[in-house]
Amino acid sequence: MRHRGRHRRRRRGRALRAFLTGTALALTAAATMISASQATVTDDPGALKPLTASADTDALRLTEDLVPRASLDRLASEMGRPVGVGTVLGGADRTLRDAVDCTDTERRALPVSPTATRAYCWNTDETEGWQPGAVTTSGDADDDGLWGARRVILSGWSRSAGPAADRGLARVAFVDAANLNRLTYTWALLAVPVDGGRDYRGLVSHVSGMVWYQDKLLVTADDGGRTALYVYDMNRIHRATVTGEAVGRVPGGWSAHGSRYVLPAIASYRLSGGADAPHPATLSLDRSTAPDSLVAGEWTLDDGDRGARLWRYAFGSGSGRTGLLATDAAGRVRVTEAYRTKLTGVRGVLAHESAWYVTRAAGAGEQHGTLWRQDTDGSRTAVCGTAESHDCWSTGTESLSYWAATGEVWAQSGRVLFSLPLASIDGSAR
Repeated sequence: MRHRGRHRRRRRGRALRAFLTGTALALTAAATMISASQATVTDDPGALKPLTASADTDALRLTEDLVPRASLDRLASEMGRPVGVGTVLGGADRTLRDAVDCTDTERRALPVSPTATRAYCWNTDETEGWQPGAVTTSGDADDDGLWGARRVILSGWSRSAGPAADRGLARVAFVDAANLNRLTYTWALLAVPVDGGRDYRGLVSHVSGMVWYQDKLLVTADDGGRTALYVYDMNRIHRATVTGEAVGRVPGGWSAHGSRYVLPAIASYRLSGGADAPHPATLSLDRSTAPDSLVAGEWTLDDGDRGARLWRYAFGSGSGRTGLLATDAAGRVRVTEAYRTKLTGVRGVLAHESAWYVTRAAGAGEQHGTLWRQDTDGSRTAVCGTAESHDCWSTGTESLSYWAATGEVWAQSGRVLFSLPLASIDGSAR
């Protein structure tokens, strides 16, 4: 029986790869219809410009604020003992659709070149009124690609419809990726402790950047304040005990806007620079540096005249600081490297060795976005269609996550979660 099951999975894998190849050919055919004027919307951004002046790097500093341990312990005593990632995945009772079950509209969000090798679609009934954001995986969490013995994908979403009080609420899908032919998931609400740990509020932020490193989850914040990042502890996941739309303490227990689980923030990082200090809008992990580093990029106007800044922070290595950024004695976090790209409308940023991979969302009248491979010597990108267009990437990926153990890059665009080898991105760029 095991042999027949393995053979069925192999046949299904071959069929899915053939289907994705056919989808890519169809998208390439569509790309040939792009006019020459559209093909030249995104000019070659050239080389990255290093930012070394203190005036440039000081604007990127952060300051760490830890939630008092007493507040976290009070919340835990009220909500009950925290659970682990394994327990959360044990309750994963929803299933992502394979690419063959995605609609034509959903599949149009996939890249034209390079092509996705895996693709899945989220269920409409659970994502209607929610905006997709960043992706991170257990490949970020540990260099063997596993959390314990599990392969895990985390997908961030924020509320974009419904009552005004719910707008911007952030949640994360915990995806069990042990069987890549059948991804299952469940939801956890991102929260912030209040009133000394006697309650919590929902995090209000578009989850455009997210990195799971060691036992911490770092998430971008755009709630209008000076907070740049929130930090969550994967060992402090709590169960919601009341099903409902409310958030926090309610009569009879704790509610998480329909999610089964809650993650309360254990720390945050606020902007330390002046008025020019940018909020990190996208995040990724780079394990090719020593120590490992958090890569960040800012959002700029799609049709603006100012390119985005790209930079990195080092992770700390001291006792009791797993997954936190390296700080000085005053709790300040300084950049270790910074650049400016000429690209505007930047969405996702990934750095590996000397290369920076930067995505730009599709602009008005464009069917696809672009992905550029940049360094201090120049830039390259894929070209597709008879019009030699650079618009070959997905419609609007907001993050890129590199799973070093498998060599894959994971991202999502619209309701589509997909992956492809980093080598194919390099191979298609010219």
